[in-house]
Amino acid sequence: MICCNRLAALKQPKKNVTLTFKRKELLYDISNIAFVEGDIVPEGEEHGRHQIIDICQDGNVDRVTRVMDLVVAHCREMLYPFTKIEIEDESDIDDTFEESEYYSIELSVPADFSKTTFVYLERIIHNYIVYKVLADWLSITNTKNPRSGVNWYEKATDLESEIESALSARMHRVRRTQTPF
Repeated sequence: MICCNRLAALKQPKKNVTLTFKRKELLYDISNIAFVEGDIVPEGEEHGRHQIIDICQDGNVDRVTRVMDLVVAHCREMLYPFTKIEIEDESDIDDTFEESEYYSIELSVPADFSKTTFVYLERIIHNYIVYKVLADWLSITNTKNPRSGVNWYEKATDLESEIESALSARMHRVRRTQTPF
């Protein structure tokens, strides 16, 4: 038996919205932060420095692309109440490498979903993708400062919590009862 509140939520009008992330913009932010990380590497560690800074160069960008693909898929899962898509009978998925120009997340949200929350989610998820890529890359390349990768992983984890709280705060209407006190 479905409770009344859930039944009302199922009947509530929906709007379809799309979060779009431009690959070029993500790579730009990743490159900028990686440059700063590499720039603070001590003198005499030129090989380590260029490994960090060259995150978006030929060859390296393939790893970055795979990580971005994974992070976007994870974001779709985190947003599951709004992103669920039924599987078709003849669905095939493979691991062919592709460089998408855009990453998009399609959501079906209640009609009264706030645009400010939507904009906030876009900004958080953009940074979440950037931070997860940096955490992965720096955990591999910044061997002189292993804390660097951990730092970006922690920042990403904080943003993951913000994504979840932004959604849970908007999932249900708040009903305040009137009291004389």
